[in-house]
Amino acid sequence: MLAQQRQTAILDLIRQRGGVRVSHLVSRFGVSDMTIRRDLEVLAERGLVDKVHGGATLAGPGSAEEPGFAAKSIRQQTEKRAIAERAATMVEPGMAIALSAGTTTAALATLLSDVHGLTVVTNSIPVADALYQNPRADQTVVLTGGIRTPSDALTGPVAEAAISALNVDLLFLGVHGLSPRTGFTTPNLLEAGVNRCLIGAARRLVVLADHTKWETIGIATIAPLEAADVFITDAGMPADARTTIGEQVGELVVVETG
Repeated sequence: MLAQQRQTAILDLIRQRGGVRVSHLVSRFGVSDMTIRRDLEVLAERGLVDKVHGGATLAGPGSAEEPGFAAKSIRQQTEKRAIAERAATMVEPGMAIALSAGTTTAALATLLSDVHGLTVVTNSIPVADALYQNPRADQTVVLTGGIRTPSDALTGPVAEAAISALNVDLLFLGVHGLSPRTGFTTPNLLEAGVNRCLIGAARRLVVLADHTKWETIGIATIAPLEAADVFITDAGMPADARTTIGEQVGELVVVETG
């Protein structure tokens, strides 16, 4: 296989999976580690992929570019559902919990209609809508005010003031990306401020993130990895990433997607 053909095949794999490991490509194409790294360098120079430790991912948007909620909601639906189902097992009757904005937290909200005596604080319009669609007389939904973002989060000083006056048992936090260097990040500066307030209001922090969030970096850091008491992800998370995350968070939970 010619180098150009191999590079095209590598790019196709990355587009399908979101990212690949050098070791996997070496085995798949029967070439040396150095050859694969040269291929990835060529693709990176063309702006088609981003090189990361041990592999490459599909070139992402700028660190301040924020996809809308609808665009994000169709990505990794199976993984997000599995993560949400595991998170739902942590919610007990009578709790006060907070759900940040995000498509995975919105998936979690759809699973909470059977929990009696629950109070949910959120700055997410889709999360509140999901709970309002299946109302319970013994559930309370607190939706903050604020400035609406492309991801349908309510942000700014109004949202921060509302959250800062509250205390909750658990916060389920969705994130745009994470890495060892930057921690949990978001592409929206205002949303970062609200998420920090949510963390400050919570007794325990549970972060929900599928495998595509690894080494994705937004402009603003919300918190370091070690701030998470529990981190729930799917089995697509690379082994070395699991090791790194597991060494820093309180508990790493990896769910299978069937």
